[in-house]
Amino acid sequence: MSLHLNKLKTFSGRKGPLLLIIMDGIGLGKADETNAVFRADTPNLDELFKSKLYTQLKAHGTAVGLPSDDDMGNSEVGHNAMGAGRIFDQGARLVNAALQTGRIFQTDVWDSIARRAQNGGTVHFIGLLSDGNVHSHIDQLYILIDRCAELGFKKVRLHTLLDGRDVGEKTALDYLGPTEEKLKKISAEKGLDYTIASGGGRMTTTMDRYNSDWDIVKRGWEAHVLGKGRAFPSASDAVRTFYAQDPKATDQYLPAFVVTDGAGQPVGKIQDGDAVILFNFRGDRAIEISRAFSEKDFSEFDRGPLPDVFYAGMMEYDGDVHIPPHFLVQPPAIDRVIGEYLCAEKVKTFAVSETQKYGHVTYFWNGNRSGRIDESLEKYVEIPSDRIEFDRAPKMKAEEITNMVIDLLQSGDYRFGRTNYPNGDMVGHTGVMEAAIVAVETVDRCVGKLLAVIRELEGVAVITADHGNADQMFTIDKKGVKSVKTAHSLNPVPFVIYDPLYAGEYRMADLDKRGLSNIAATLLNLLGYEKPEEYDPSLIEMTPDR
Repeated sequence: MSLHLNKLKTFSGRKGPLLLIIMDGIGLGKADETNAVFRADTPNLDELFKSKLYTQLKAHGTAVGLPSDDDMGNSEVGHNAMGAGRIFDQGARLVNAALQTGRIFQTDVWDSIARRAQNGGTVHFIGLLSDGNVHSHIDQLYILIDRCAELGFKKVRLHTLLDGRDVGEKTALDYLGPTEEKLKKISAEKGLDYTIASGGGRMTTTMDRYNSDWDIVKRGWEAHVLGKGRAFPSASDAVRTFYAQDPKATDQYLPAFVVTDGAGQPVGKIQDGDAVILFNFRGDRAIEISRAFSEKDFSEFDRGPLPDVFYAGMMEYDGDVHIPPHFLVQPPAIDRVIGEYLCAEKVKTFAVSETQKYGHVTYFWNGNRSGRIDESLEKYVEIPSDRIEFDRAPKMKAEEITNMVIDLLQSGDYRFGRTNYPNGDMVGHTGVMEAAIVAVETVDRCVGKLLAVIRELEGVAVITADHGNADQMFTIDKKGVKSVKTAHSLNPVPFVIYDPLYAGEYRMADLDKRGLSNIAATLLNLLGYEKPEEYDPSLIEMTPDR
């Protein structure tokens, strides 16, 4: 199907380029001490938020395709919504539907897993053990485990990655305890052998992303597959020991561990004849471990002899290069993204971020598609992220991002560009208020530099965020006790158009609902095009009689 955009009759855009600035993790929270965005010195954002061309957008729950409005947004679904111009059912909702209908158990992939189990193999589950609902959900895991028990699979092993990021920073035992009891009960009542075999914090073990640090994946491989690592009689014992040894330790950074039996032998190495399911549904931190299990010619680290296992992801984590080859739930089919329309109109574009969010302004923006839509029209720039805990370097690569974007804008080659500043999200996840304030102030300063260039070039900038995070760094209960909050917030995000030549040609539209999916149509309007019929409404409307 050929794509085409109709031009607006009354507005053809500005002489200069249109720039979308995504301030990752900078939402609009309470004006109090819990909010790093509020506490930061942000003269540029303060001025922007006074604009007539300012509004707030919903960036979580049903507004981005998640099951309910109790579900926090994330960068993946946020960029999907921005790039697609409409809402698609996303990870958790897709998996929930497949589990509720039983479709997940009526596939060739599940049949292959079952055959391994029936032939004496162990079924292994690897994934994030929490109800954060960003990468996984413990309820989904429990349904899968229960199905294994119903079918009489004799041996199941869990390799539990600890969260402390999308949930409370020291809540691992809240999930490990019930899980250990559940497995113990199944084993006793049904005469089966179900237990936890290994684990570790998500930022140290298994769940690296964007090829940032393959040592993280290697540690997971050694613990899960080879049974190598610090030994404990149970996962709960491991966590309690780590807490005791370092009272400041938080779950996401806990070391890898292995559970051993009374003879000191690992209880759950992954071996020939086994099946492995990665039960995370989100793709970014699932791709690397999937490659380690499924690629024959693998060279990122020495994994030793590759065991003969059947490996499946909860979903296909990369649809273009098909990682992994086997998966349980089909991802959303996102088509006709804004990038496809712009390429069809021969509009030259660029995308820039550092490693931590590079995939978001490319892969997720393009509807979970790797590579470029049209290499002759698009330029993608990845700036390598630091390999360091982000509270120790809260400025991250913001200056480098800014300088690159300025160069691309001033080149005159591009009509539209997009960039993502990860600071508010990545530093917000550390839970360190002082660092988050620096992160927000850094982004504000960089935004100011970009706006100055946009003004010189007679262009337009759109400033927004994909979800909140730094806007809620801790909570205070009724007794006045503070609890660090490292997860995304449920707060709205800002949306403002910076148009130095604005003369009333358009105005903010009066919409019942405003969310991230309205951004694509708005960008097209600002470029002088009508929105495609299937897109959600624009956040602006042309002013009549001009």
